Amino acid sequence: MAIILLCAFRADWETNLEKAKMKAAREHKYILLNFSGSDWCGPCIRLKETLFSSTAFVQFADSSLVLLNADFPRQKKNRLTAQQQQLNNQLADQYNPSGNFPMTILLNAEGKPVKEWIGIPKEDGFGFITEINTIIHGK
Repeated sequence: MAIILLCAFRADWETNLEKAKMKAAREHKYILLNFSGSDWCGPCIRLKETLFSSTAFVQFADSSLVLLNADFPRQKKNRLTAQQQQLNNQLADQYNPSGNFPMTILLNAEGKPVKEWIGIPKEDGFGFITEINTIIHGK
C-alpha cells in the first residue's frame, strides 16, 4: 500500500518560466524556482536529495506549488540544449543576477518574487514546508 501511495505523488519540475506561470495561474498555485548546479554544487545536490525528494515535500508540492528548475551543470555529459541554456540564463538574469547556488525563490503566478532563500532553506523539510505554507496560505 505504501508503494502505491508513494507513486501517487511525484515532483515534476518545469524548465520553462512561461509554462510554469500558465500552469500556476490555471491551478491557482505559486511557483517555486530553484537554481541548481546539479553536477558540481554540493549544497544543491544535498538540497535535492534531502529536501526536494522527500515524501513530505513532494506531497506538499503536488498540492500547492508549480516547481521550476534552472540547472547549470558543468560536466559535458550533462550539458543542456542551447535552447534550455538560454531559458536558464534568462531566469538567472531576471531572478539570480548574483549567481547564488543553490537559490530558491517563491514566485506568485505572475512571476513576481515573494520570498527567496540563498543556500539550503531549512535543514528540516517540515520547517521549509511550514514556512512556504504560511506565506501562501497565511497558516
